[in-house]
Amino acid sequence: MRVPVSRRTFLQLAGAAAVYSSACGVRSYVAPSARIRRPFARVLVSPDRVIRTVAGLRPYRASGFVLRAERMGEKLLVHDYGHGGGGVTLSWGTASLAVGELSGWTGPADRCAVIGCGAVGLATARLLQRRGVTVTIYAKDVPPNTTSNMAGAQWGPFSVFEDGKTSPAFDDQFSRAARLSWRLFQDLPGATFGVRWIDNFSIGDTPPAAPIQSPFYVNGVDLGPRDHPFPARYVRRFTTMLIETPIYLSALLRDFLLAGGRLIVRELASRESIAALEEPVVFNCTGLGAKTLVGDDELTPVRGQLTFLMPQPEVDYITLMDGPLYMFPRADGILLGGTFERGNWSVDPDPDTQKRIIEAHRQFFEGMR
Repeated sequence: MRVPVSRRTFLQLAGAAAVYSSACGVRSYVAPSARIRRPFARVLVSPDRVIRTVAGLRPYRASGFVLRAERMGEKLLVHDYGHGGGGVTLSWGTASLAVGELSGWTGPADRCAVIGCGAVGLATARLLQRRGVTVTIYAKDVPPNTTSNMAGAQWGPFSVFEDGKTSPAFDDQFSRAARLSWRLFQDLPGATFGVRWIDNFSIGDTPPAAPIQSPFYVNGVDLGPRDHPFPARYVRRFTTMLIETPIYLSALLRDFLLAGGRLIVRELASRESIAALEEPVVFNCTGLGAKTLVGDDELTPVRGQLTFLMPQPEVDYITLMDGPLYMFPRADGILLGGTFERGNWSVDPDPDTQKRIIEAHRQFFEGMR
């Protein structure tokens, strides 16, 4: 059975990253085993340190996200949805490609509507504003109540599609979107947007299958058993960005409003409701909502559950383990994941899943040297 590309699989397999390296003409370097000389604060994991558990629904399509334009009467409707687990990561890239669809539009484009106020919708709105366009966002939910707010949001286009189910045209879009997003996110690190560079450690009991063949993961090195504190034989370090979504989305929404954007909290449930909008150009950034809005039957929810522990400012690294399990240190708490449950529409936290995630991380971090 084919499975979506996961974090660990993506980092291990050359084929999973070939679309990036071949398109960019660049390959990152993974050094031979070398000792890491840096402090490692142990994450304190116990049930009494839990501050909240949440569940969110990723908008997943096995064949990948939808990015295309269509004529809708006298309107132009541009679709940009279905990013699975890579919505925040790819947001600036797919938004750039979506806004680029205006180049072939001969109708009026001085006023645009964006449907959706998550990472993709906000990036689209901000890029339109930079072009001098008057933008209105229509959304059922706004930060902090969007699906994007639930994301752990380490920069990495993981769980976006199912291996073997994509088309060459999609692979090209995916590569272009990743390159654009990677570059645009680099303009944002700092406290204002909650974006920072951070060391990641991919951890397992089997050796990595191949070097990382992607320009998006820098500072890569394979670590020997004596060269790291983790209770595992094989560890690979690389550096990428972490996006703290509560800070990031609030900053984007603030900038949108300060630039004169209009926000209308309203659910649009059909193509007829899109046709009734006053704006001549509409961008559909509704994520899972597109299943009903435009009748996309391929869209399916993929449930993810996260447990947050009390913050530990001294923890300054990410761990990615088999399971899949991961730990992200954020200002609002230590984030522990993860799950990837297809077809599960429930946003109610599952106590058994919480216990499993907590116990697995407790054993791991207590086993650190």
